[in-house]
Amino acid sequence: MEKSTIQPRKYEEFAYVLDYVTRGRSTTVRGREGIIITAIGEDRLTLLEVLGMPNTSFEIGERIYIGKEGRTKILSVLGKLDHNSISAAAQSELKNVVQSIVTNNEKRFVDYINNAQPLTPRIHALELIPGIGKTYMKSILEEREKKKFTDFNDLQTRVGLKEPIKHITERILDEITGESKVSLFVKR
Repeated sequence: MEKSTIQPRKYEEFAYVLDYVTRGRSTTVRGREGIIITAIGEDRLTLLEVLGMPNTSFEIGERIYIGKEGRTKILSVLGKLDHNSISAAAQSELKNVVQSIVTNNEKRFVDYINNAQPLTPRIHALELIPGIGKTYMKSILEEREKKKFTDFNDLQTRVGLKEPIKHITERILDEITGESKVSLFVKR
């Protein structure tokens, strides 16, 4: 018999602050109090509740290290959050922070466009990104066959797709809010 290989759990290394309360109580871990931060992970794009170290200051949109070793501002990652359970302030910051993540990780998202595959015989993964219909999808597929896209500007120039960062951000927000049943970018 063949042993099934169990994938190691993937944890976020960095997150971006969406909101914080200097004297708050955790909603995910009973009895935890202190600087409670609502953040979004950079890699898996999951909403997280994080406990900050006492006497530490945070800024909205700040990139913080939450990895396992060598944290300087974070005591612990308390757990995952649903979009519905985050504060109105965190919800209002979400779009700007996601846009910042997409901009700062351009290569990752351009690679996705360069390698996206059909989901079914009728639907291609690219079509699930707002603003990309059949026409843009065909242009993207034809152009990437000739030469892979190097950045968002290259994509915009060769295919004519305006504001790719905005479209990818919209897709990620749809996944976070639960409006989309198929996940392209958010790892659950």
